[in-house]
Amino acid sequence: MLTNIDHAPGWRIVEHKGLVQGSTVQSKHIGRDIFASLKNIIGGELKGYTELLEEARNEALRRMMTQAKETGANAVLNVRFSTSTITAGAAEILAYGTAVLVEREEA
Repeated sequence: MLTNIDHAPGWRIVEHKGLVQGSTVQSKHIGRDIFASLKNIIGGELKGYTELLEEARNEALRRMMTQAKETGANAVLNVRFSTSTITAGAAEILAYGTAVLVEREEA
């Protein structure tokens, strides 16, 4: 379970496992960069970059979830993303949150 809130309604936190994270550094593809430069002239969405960032976010999440599973967690709460420029043409996407073990609350 992944959520960007600090609790999961209907679930009780049994154990706190700690901070988990996953990151990836992605760089621009020369073809995407040339197309983006042309697109800047006429305007519109830079679909190549949109796809690149979506892939990067998914990879960062996958790595974070793998780390959470290694701790024995079955949920990650308060999930957040962060980005930073590493160098010209390359950026890091970081996903992080709190790994916990949860169980359903009894009604």
